[in-house]
Amino acid sequence: MKQILVLALMLIGVYNTVAAQELYVFTEPASNMPTKSIGVRITNEGMFNYPGYVSRTIPEVMIGFNKNLMMHAQAFLSDMDKKYRLEGGSLYAKYRFLSLDEAHSHFRASAFGRVSTSKRPTYTRDINLEGDNSGVQGGLIFTQLLHKLALSSTLGYAHAFENSDRQIAGMPQPKNMLSYSLSSGYLVLPVVYKDYKQPNFNVYLELLGKTDPSSGQSYLDIAPAVQMIINSKTRIDFGYRFQVAGSMTGRYTKNMYLLRAEFNFFNVLK
Repeated sequence: MKQILVLALMLIGVYNTVAAQELYVFTEPASNMPTKSIGVRITNEGMFNYPGYVSRTIPEVMIGFNKNLMMHAQAFLSDMDKKYRLEGGSLYAKYRFLSLDEAHSHFRASAFGRVSTSKRPTYTRDINLEGDNSGVQGGLIFTQLLHKLALSSTLGYAHAFENSDRQIAGMPQPKNMLSYSLSSGYLVLPVVYKDYKQPNFNVYLELLGKTDPSSGQSYLDIAPAVQMIINSKTRIDFGYRFQVAGSMTGRYTKNMYLLRAEFNFFNVLK
């Protein structure tokens, strides 16, 4: 009886955490991190569409307040303006408002919001609230888990704050941007789940797009990625995004790799 109870608690604990194949590399799922947990990330982005190679580093802290609410705090540092410096920061919050659970599948729906600040000059029509623009964003995320496959879609709308000190005459001055994505993740390993200490290996394919409503310019990127999860606490991501269609010129993230390490600490909040 005791062994059965322990096994049941383990299964409940695993079921209530985010499924491995939902931990997308370039987007967020509708599911949240475990309750009363803290995550620490360090992300490096390398961009090849700029004049010469440039990189950005993003340290990040994530907090899971409860099963429905979590928050991220980010800082942005880069050498994109000829010297390595702190560019700004961002606060991101996500609220899960719908959960439909079945034995080997579930559906989640969440609303998210972001507010960002950046002291970078504006050179491009694209709005990127993770380092390049000051502004706000809101949207919806829908995620469906089907055994080892997870599918997710995101729809968001961003508004960039006007800042005469940063805006350069003759350069685009973006105001609003519609963003959308379709992400898929597949759990490759383990083939048979035995315990939480088994390494997880996931593969991802994400479609990332934006449209500027005022000009009609848009783009669509494809972003393959791989991921390793160790002891259910440590996560390593590697991905690359490149443009497959679009008319929006001068983008920073047109050809960009992403490398990330994440460390999670469970049940640390009172």
